[in-house]
Amino acid sequence: MSIAQATATVTPYIDFWNAVLAPKFNAWRHILAGGLHLHSAKVFPSLPIRAGDRALDVGCGWGDTAIELARRVGPTGSVLGLDCCNAFLDVGRADAKEAGVTNLSFLEADVQTNPFEPVHDFCFSRFGTQFFEDPTAGLSNMRFALKPGGLMTMVVWRERADNPWLTLSKEVLLRYLPPVREDAATCGPGPFSMTDPEAVTRQLMIAGYGGIRFERIDAEVLVGRDLDEAVAFQLAIGPAGEVYREAGPKAARLFDTLVAALKDELKQFVRPEGVMMNSSSWMVTAQNPGSPPRPRG
Repeated sequence: MSIAQATATVTPYIDFWNAVLAPKFNAWRHILAGGLHLHSAKVFPSLPIRAGDRALDVGCGWGDTAIELARRVGPTGSVLGLDCCNAFLDVGRADAKEAGVTNLSFLEADVQTNPFEPVHDFCFSRFGTQFFEDPTAGLSNMRFALKPGGLMTMVVWRERADNPWLTLSKEVLLRYLPPVREDAATCGPGPFSMTDPEAVTRQLMIAGYGGIRFERIDAEVLVGRDLDEAVAFQLAIGPAGEVYREAGPKAARLFDTLVAALKDELKQFVRPEGVMMNSSSWMVTAQNPGSPPRPRG
């Protein structure tokens, strides 16, 4: 598929990202981008990408990783950043222009339904694939976009217990609020859909990859410059934010109680630089071993 043909087919998940989450993520970019960058910063030095390569960045968000990839491949290479949220891509386009990066383009598209021509040397995704509604389709099309021998690296969150920055506040709120209904609107499978190496390995093998490897990445992430900001962040984003949002009027009535409980729990993580909490991810690498697979979509 050519760039001109690619689209982001509107699904309930994509609509939820654009209508509900993108505005919240943009409002909290100063926290989220810094935390996510800590994981990609540990990954980038070992990425198998060279000057002159063509790279695809799937679920590129604000485009910070796409910009880094574009710098790595240099003027003789090129990078295409994909995301289903144009609100994120607009930020990436502005940042790339300000940085003087000219070998990078952005496209609103969903790789699960849009196969791209097998012309890329490298495919990357940081915390994007775990939101795939159909991971086999998404991973297959990522492989289809690679030349024979091309490499893919994705970063996904590890177990909930290893990511208290995403889970602890939810546990606190569930002392006071009901769990999220199964039929609630959602952004997709969610941040913990690819925590199990055995399950992810099966998905990758079904998608036709070889040379599959997992490497653990640990980092402390900033969840707020102070306790007040950390609480506001947790109520807006992630699993705790979902519980708070779906509780509606009850959450509003209990707001002061919830804030006090969150502050009491999060105060142990206050450092001179802000509120810092543990996080952990997998860097997953795999290879397109031979001829391009049949695309999905």
